[in-house]
Amino acid sequence: MSDDGRARAEPQLLLTSLLGDYWYWRDEHIPSAALVRLLAEFGIGQENARAAMRRLAAKDLLTVSRHGRTTAYGIPPRTSDVIVDRTHRMLTFGASAPEWDGCWTVVAFSVPEQEREVRTALRSRLRVLGLAALYDGLWVSPRDLAGPARDLVAELGVARATVLRATEVPGGPSGGGPAAAFDLDGLAADYRGFVRTYEPLREDLAAGRIGPADALRIRTELRVAWRAFPERDPDLPAEMLPPGWLRTDAQRLFLEVYDRLGPLAEHRFRQLLAESDPDLAELASHHDSTRISRLHDELGDRGSRGDTPFEQAVRARRLDEVRRGRPSV
Repeated sequence: MSDDGRARAEPQLLLTSLLGDYWYWRDEHIPSAALVRLLAEFGIGQENARAAMRRLAAKDLLTVSRHGRTTAYGIPPRTSDVIVDRTHRMLTFGASAPEWDGCWTVVAFSVPEQEREVRTALRSRLRVLGLAALYDGLWVSPRDLAGPARDLVAELGVARATVLRATEVPGGPSGGGPAAAFDLDGLAADYRGFVRTYEPLREDLAAGRIGPADALRIRTELRVAWRAFPERDPDLPAEMLPPGWLRTDAQRLFLEVYDRLGPLAEHRFRQLLAESDPDLAELASHHDSTRISRLHDELGDRGSRGDTPFEQAVRARRLDEVRRGRPSV
C-alpha cells in the first residue's frame, strides 16, 4: 500500500491485470519491449519487468514467440474465458448480501501432533475455501461448502474429521455463535479506507482532471485494491453484518470509477503499445462492467473451469498468502 492509500502490486500481478483488462481474447503476441514500457508506467524497471515475463511464461500463464531477436508474449488459449469469468465475479462481488437458509457448514477435525504438516495444510486450505476457525479444530461457514470440505478432508487423508450442515441453537452465550469466527472489524476498516481513498476520483473525473496516463495507473491500482476483497470477505448474510457496513457503497464506487476510467486508460495502453507496434495498438480494447456481463452470459459453463494454469496459479498464490498470514493484494 502506498502513502496515498492506493494499492501497489508486484510486476507479475500488474502484467496479468493489464493484459486481462486490455488484451483479452487476442491471439497476437506483444513484443517484450512494449510490455517493459507498459510496466515502466508503474515504476517497474526493465530487469524486473523481463523477469516477470519469464516467470509468467514458466508457469504457462503467458505464451512466448520469437522472431529474430524479438521476443513476444501472449495470452494462452482458454485463458481469456477464465479472465472473463473471474472479472465478472470481481465486478459483481458485494452488490448484495447472499440469501441464507440459516444452515452452517461445520468441519470438525482432530489431527495428531505427529501429522502437523497435514494439520497445517488442512487449516490453510479450509481458509482458502472460505471457512474460519471458531475453535481449534472446529471451522465454520454460512455457505454450503460441505462438498468441497469433504473432498479436501479425503484428499489430505484426515481420518478423524466430520463435515456437517447444521443450525445454531438460539439462546447461547453472547459472542459464542458461529459468526464470531469471522473478524469483520478489519474488513470494515478496509472498506472505509477504500471509499476514503477513491471517493475523490468521482469529482476529479467530473472535472476532467484525469488524463490517459493517470487513468491507466489509477484504474489498475483500483482493480488491484478491489480484487482483494472477494478473497478476504467471507460474504456473510445480511443479518450477520455489523451496522455501517460499507461494502455495497465501496462496490458501487469501484464500478463507477473503473468503468469511467476505461476509455482514457485504453487510450494510454494504445499509446504505449504504438511505440513498438502501431498496428498491434489498434487491437487493444478495455472492458467495462456491462460488456463483461454480456460476455459472461455468452460463456455459459465454459468459464467455470478450474483446470487452467491461470486458475491453478491463483489457487497457489492464495494458499501461499494464507500460509504467510497476509491478505491478497
